[in-house]
Amino acid sequence: MNAPTPSRSRPAHPSFLEAFLYWLKLGFISFGGPAGQISIMHQELVEKRRWISEHRFLHALNYCMLLPGPEAQQLAIYIGWLLHRSWGGIVAGVLFVLPSLFILAALTYVYLAYGDVTFVQGVFNGIKPAVVAIVVFAAWRIGLRALKNKVLWVLAALSFIAIFVFRVPFPYIVVAAGILGFIGGKVAPDQFKVGGGHGASDKNYGPALIDDDTPPIAHVRFRWSHLITVVATALAMWAVAMITLEHPVLRDIGVFFTKAALVTFGGAYAVLPYVYQGGVDHYQWLTGTQMIDGLALGETTPGPLIMVVAFVGFVGAWTKEIFGPDALLLAGFVGASVATFFTFLPSFVFILAGAPLVESTHGDLKFTAPLTGITAAVVGVILNLAIFFGWHVIFPHATEAAPFSGGFEWFYALISVAAFFALWKYKQDILRVIGACAAIGLVYTYLV
Repeated sequence: MNAPTPSRSRPAHPSFLEAFLYWLKLGFISFGGPAGQISIMHQELVEKRRWISEHRFLHALNYCMLLPGPEAQQLAIYIGWLLHRSWGGIVAGVLFVLPSLFILAALTYVYLAYGDVTFVQGVFNGIKPAVVAIVVFAAWRIGLRALKNKVLWVLAALSFIAIFVFRVPFPYIVVAAGILGFIGGKVAPDQFKVGGGHGASDKNYGPALIDDDTPPIAHVRFRWSHLITVVATALAMWAVAMITLEHPVLRDIGVFFTKAALVTFGGAYAVLPYVYQGGVDHYQWLTGTQMIDGLALGETTPGPLIMVVAFVGFVGAWTKEIFGPDALLLAGFVGASVATFFTFLPSFVFILAGAPLVESTHGDLKFTAPLTGITAAVVGVILNLAIFFGWHVIFPHATEAAPFSGGFEWFYALISVAAFFALWKYKQDILRVIGACAAIGLVYTYLV
């Protein structure tokens, strides 16, 4: 009853150009890993533009959480597909990673060619505590909306304890949460209804373009012909790309990152040991120190954290001089592009082929209750990620054996607190917060 009157009308369907410009913008501001990126999309697409309701947003997100690969990018593909069919999903997914590819390639070139990255490090030193604040803010926002009762709060707490204390792999947490949600949907269905409260999203934001009661659009209905076309097209693209890659290093990159894309359950951190083992130990594309530096670059550039694969591909092709010693920049960029293509291709297949099936389950409690359980568990996982980021920023020289050693970075802790208050209390735009923190970090780095 307190909902503002200006938001009562349903928004107009965005043009393809309007959606294109939004997805392009998102590609440049998608900092903060999956939690931050999902928070950015929720704020813009659910709250401000109202292109999709909160319940439909969470329904799509839950499906993406079950898949290998970057869930935030897959969520963008899903919503782009809902709005503008397959091409809408393709554009959304490509633009989600394209800016990151060019930015990361440029930074990697500076890193390899000059080695003096004081300016870049200064900017990163400011962005890292901002990332901590963004992830904490995302956990708070998603938790506030998804944890509608005590049962879901307990599920989130158990998820956090499992991953933080007992180091339970994320896929096991997802499976367990889904099973508990399925059982809960049978035993206590009112506790596992999507969104947890009647009309919650309408009361807060007003009617959405793709709302809870929006009838299925023609293109979202499942068709075997569509499924076969998507899978066949993707397989053909993969085969043509592999045939085109003449250099053995590029073929190795293609095969390796195809495998990596299919085992990235649980997000980028779950697959990093696999990438480290292959890139450093097996293929020797880069050193262990370079891999750590690449992770730092990946954490502080827009796009999915798994974009660290572009760094690995760039360094590997550069180190192996695949086009000779006079074309290192070209080699590096081609290596980064190949790694990116083969890593993200499966994500498009999973969404464009599987989303019609998922849409058919909307509102069916036997399907939505497990996904509601998974959403609750994910809140606990995001909180664990926030603590992980915060620990690395505030105690950068600590180890697991001595978690509070190496000195406390009080200045960066203050930046994190200030950034969180800017997001939470003063409702500041995430991009402004990141820009301000980057400037502060740069000045502080040169002063000390």
